[in-house]
Amino acid sequence: MYKSDKPIGFWSAVSMGIGAMVGAGIFALLGEASAISGSAVYISFILGGVIALFSGYSLGKLGARYPAAGGIVEYLTQSYGTGTFTGSMSIMLYLAAIVSLSLIAKAFGNYAVTFLPAGFSHLWHYFFSTGIVVLFVFINLKGAKDVAVWERLIVAVKFSVLCVLSFAGVLYMDSSLLSPHTYPPTSSIFYSLSITFFAYEGFRVITNTAEDMPDPAKTLPRAMMASILLVMLLYIAVSFAVFGNLPTDKVIASKDFALAEAALPIFGHAGFVVVAIAALISTASSINANLYAVTNVTYQLAKYGELPSVFGKPIGHSREGLVISGFLIVILSLLFDLSEIAAIGSISILFVHSVTHIGHLKIATETGASRLLVLLAALFSLLAMLLAIAYVSKESHQVIVVLAGFIFLSVTTEIVLQKYLQREVRSRA
Repeated sequence: MYKSDKPIGFWSAVSMGIGAMVGAGIFALLGEASAISGSAVYISFILGGVIALFSGYSLGKLGARYPAAGGIVEYLTQSYGTGTFTGSMSIMLYLAAIVSLSLIAKAFGNYAVTFLPAGFSHLWHYFFSTGIVVLFVFINLKGAKDVAVWERLIVAVKFSVLCVLSFAGVLYMDSSLLSPHTYPPTSSIFYSLSITFFAYEGFRVITNTAEDMPDPAKTLPRAMMASILLVMLLYIAVSFAVFGNLPTDKVIASKDFALAEAALPIFGHAGFVVVAIAALISTASSINANLYAVTNVTYQLAKYGELPSVFGKPIGHSREGLVISGFLIVILSLLFDLSEIAAIGSISILFVHSVTHIGHLKIATETGASRLLVLLAALFSLLAMLLAIAYVSKESHQVIVVLAGFIFLSVTTEIVLQKYLQREVRSRA
């Protein structure tokens, strides 16, 4: 990956983590999560945050010991060695990242069309979701320094807007709307982890900045934990602000732009507009940060022969994997429903995280990590994944089919590429 004098410091890394999480989280998924857990969604965000913190601890220790642009791809290799299993998991991670980005692009389109007059063509949604991906592909082609600058600016804007909304919302909230008697069954709160954990999964992009950090052993773990904690506090505050001012049925009815709708009773139409603009900036920020990360992942996979070599070829100040990934993101954003994308992405990421944490137990002596905390990270990730599968299997058989297809595609791609590489080596001999 192109480096620009190692520009990614602590606050730049924190900004990228926040940018990736908040764009894919509170703006895109609050309404979807509330459809499952209602006004108790803040509890689900707390649970999702705890799981993310344990995962962040494990990945932070791995990143400090093995700083590499590939992030989790490198950690899997260190834990399990090279082979079909590691390659398949790495490809699945890439596919999950692409699905995640398609969700964020779709969320950007949801907020963008709120500025259009009534009766607009649905094609405008496709135009906005596609256009934002293309824009940030070009920005990422200019290199890591531009990504870091964008993230510091964008995170400052959206954090300010969300903090003002949270403060005002909590100040004027109707506490009766958050009364426990309005909560759904406890099982629904746990089931909503299938969505709320996905609101945090963007923290993994920090692992992909390691090669652009002056001191990754010190900076990466601190940036990881700081970004998760800040986002966790923000999600809880925003949840109180939204559900303290809007009945649950209104939040669900406007779930594609729930945050902007929540600003109406507090600030009027001007508040709706400001929050919608912040949502556009936020989701754009998340696309920016995640594109940077996924390009590093594809470069690492191409280097190991787990993706075709074209993904690793230089173009501008980046790699061709950036352009290919951008194309796939656009295609997926046109094909999948928002809630289905969230479920597919969440379960896939939790599975890869679980495998990574289990592998970490094998090399905990080298990383200096607490085996107990790493074990808890693995167990919590597995539990959240099983809860998500249990819920999704009742709601949508299509999601289960897609997940099975992900696994099949990952394993098949790895086997085919390895056979191709072996033939290539024999032909050279």
